[in-house]
Amino acid sequence: MPEHNVQLSDQVVVLGTMHGKEQVIAPILTQELGVEVIVPTDFNTDQWGTFTREMDRWADQRTTARVKAKQAMEILHRLVGIASEGSFGPHPTFPWLAVNRELVVLVDVKLGLEVVGEVVTTKTNYRQTQVSHITEALEFARQVGFPRHGLVVMASETIPTHPLIFKGILTEVQLKTAIEQVLAHYPHSRVQLETDMRAMMNPTRMEAIAQATHELVRKLRQTCPLCNYPGFERVEQQSGLNCSQCNQPTPLIRLDRYQCQHCGHRHNHLFPQGKLADPMYCSYCNP
Repeated sequence: MPEHNVQLSDQVVVLGTMHGKEQVIAPILTQELGVEVIVPTDFNTDQWGTFTREMDRWADQRTTARVKAKQAMEILHRLVGIASEGSFGPHPTFPWLAVNRELVVLVDVKLGLEVVGEVVTTKTNYRQTQVSHITEALEFARQVGFPRHGLVVMASETIPTHPLIFKGILTEVQLKTAIEQVLAHYPHSRVQLETDMRAMMNPTRMEAIAQATHELVRKLRQTCPLCNYPGFERVEQQSGLNCSQCNQPTPLIRLDRYQCQHCGHRHNHLFPQGKLADPMYCSYCNP
């Protein structure tokens, strides 16, 4: 799709974060869109969920990011807001691999616009283990990029109402002290050791957030060919790309459908991955 300059309702964009995401999001938006990015002070995003399970995320990933963006906009009385939300878990096809899915959501209330940049990557250090000694903890730490990446320490038993959790551990002294304190409070429990997935404690996750931000910018630059509204996004894919050898349909994508959020105009982009499929993907030629 062709790319054009983006015209938002405000040249100031509010970023809803308390975990330093402006370090990667702001420079990209400023350079690519020419906007100023501001962050509200004392903005508590933990109220919508924490990775360490004190607070479960109250809604799905996109809804949570949207709510954070709108709340930040209301605080600073601006028309355009942005927020990101990450999730981590096993790969749906290869469960032994961890996956990081990052969304960066931009909301423009005057335009009635919502555009999402997304990246799904297996480049993550997301891991958990249980230890009972500092030697085991240090071995795990070396495997997950410590001390460049932070760690979290807590009791391995069911988390009580007021859990003893140590976050943002970046030194061996902090790690040893946290393990000793958890074992002192819960002598019959092993210690739960996890990577700290908060953005400011995880440079690898910051890279994924930056990638999702670039994807957001790319989508914003795709404008509707009729009304020039930004965010002319793909809303549907249809399989059935014909085999180059037998001309039978294959599972590969035959059509991408784009739609404007503003005027509803649709455009079908045929053969986004090539005009014909390699016979290796054909169930007739390669049963």
